[in-house]
Amino acid sequence: MPRRKISEYRSKKIINRVLGLNYVGWEVHEGKIPEIPPGGIFVLKVDQAVKQRFKRGLIYLNLPSTHMSDHVSILTDKGYSSLLIEPYHVHEATGERYISLVREREGVTLHYSRHGGVEIESNKDGIQGGLIADLDLKKVATETGFTTKQLEALIDIFNSQYMSLLEINPYVIEDGELKILDVAIEIDSAAELLVSEWTEADLRSPAAVLTDEEIAVKKLNNESPASFSLEVINPDGAIFLLLSGGGASVVIADEIFMMGHGKQLANYGEYSGNPSTDETEIYTDQVIKLLLKSKAKKKVVLVGGAVANFTDIKNTFKGIISVLEKHSDELRKQGVKFYVRRGGPRQAEGLKAITKALENMGIMGGVYDPSTSIPAAVKSLVKGLK
Repeated sequence: MPRRKISEYRSKKIINRVLGLNYVGWEVHEGKIPEIPPGGIFVLKVDQAVKQRFKRGLIYLNLPSTHMSDHVSILTDKGYSSLLIEPYHVHEATGERYISLVREREGVTLHYSRHGGVEIESNKDGIQGGLIADLDLKKVATETGFTTKQLEALIDIFNSQYMSLLEINPYVIEDGELKILDVAIEIDSAAELLVSEWTEADLRSPAAVLTDEEIAVKKLNNESPASFSLEVINPDGAIFLLLSGGGASVVIADEIFMMGHGKQLANYGEYSGNPSTDETEIYTDQVIKLLLKSKAKKKVVLVGGAVANFTDIKNTFKGIISVLEKHSDELRKQGVKFYVRRGGPRQAEGLKAITKALENMGIMGGVYDPSTSIPAAVKSLVKGLK
């Protein structure tokens, strides 16, 4: 997928520079600790696109330089290769604030709140903002503590560096001075040749701890002339994908993000290269196992793809149907709905067979041939969550 996170280190370097602020921090790669001031007190954290680092014990506060080596070893032993060291800054949690830029279908939005940090989720009513085109930046500057010039600089760097998300949470204002405490940036990784502020070396992914389902798909891919991939994004997600074809799978995943449902996306991956019925059955079974484990209250599945050149729609759908029939009782019990958008060799027979099967099992959401566009099919899918 083109949407990727860059390191907190690089994010802070970029944002502090454009805001006219100084940033002090050191990257740690593969356990190699750079030279830091002796006698100082520091923060050590995992810098690898990992959420809820405090809850998972991946941040150490108030850490003396003499203890740095031992704590770096603890984190690297857990499988983390990218860490960040910063001077420890004491501040009042009540003063934490939030601001973000997000690229959406309608345009770039700017949101802000006086209640930032870990409190942002429980203070959603306090979040203000909207489309940048509709906002008065002078008013936003007054309410956020940023200057109008700084806000314009953030918007400019957001666009020029192909960012899809820029979140500063939290930041504080102390004695009239702006201090950036945490920054998260997502970029379009396909734009690497067009930007100057980040490179492929700045991209970050969580440490790879594969699920049983991901391991099974890797084994299937290694043993088959066809292609299979599966990545768990959110184990408790609500939107599950059974996609065919790399290009179409990227388009569909991006469409879900553009409709504002990226956080509900449970998995990403695809099957292609005309897999057999049995192979498709094995792949589908792994996706359905993930779905049944999810704690989401409502769940939908998109069986999708573009118009195939070689993949036999009837044969692959036969494998999918077999798995759904095996799990039909549990799928009905959980209220799962299936949406299908597919085309290619023997599409009429395949779509007819899966329509009948979904109706008989009582898990029908919608079945569409290529006359229905991918965005229209995805729109129907997300409506199924309401």
